[in-house]
Amino acid sequence: MGVGKSTVGALVAERLGRAYRDTDDDIVAEQGRTIADIFLDDGEPVFRAVEKQAVRRALAEHDGVLALGGGAILDDETRALLSGHRVVYLSMDVEEAVQRTGLNVARPLLAVNPRRQWRELMEARRPLYTEVADAVVATDGRTPEEVAQAILDALELKEA
Repeated sequence: MGVGKSTVGALVAERLGRAYRDTDDDIVAEQGRTIADIFLDDGEPVFRAVEKQAVRRALAEHDGVLALGGGAILDDETRALLSGHRVVYLSMDVEEAVQRTGLNVARPLLAVNPRRQWRELMEARRPLYTEVADAVVATDGRTPEEVAQAILDALELKEA
């Protein structure tokens, strides 16, 4: 959350001459409402089911850079599907995360106490991220351009 996956993903795709896609955007387009609204109206389990299908569809259809929502890796089947793809985990520390996300109500999982909730989310998710990741790239104190280059370097990819 707030790590810059959308901005960085688009930059990496551009540098590789590939298409960019974000499953969060797919969900919003398909559902006709924001992710925050899905969480608030239907609850997290319904959102996660919608997200799982969006990721499955995107992995089957898309042959470029794909950004997934931060909780997509919570699903066992999604993690299994990712095993055939190059995956980068963008990491950052809690202080930078809170600065980037603040008290943003559009992020329902951080609505009450962002610092504590982000830390708890990351403690639960970090092992799953590292399980599926081919590379871990820190975003702290870096521009999106620097992060994009670090991804290309970590995966030993050449720009188009």
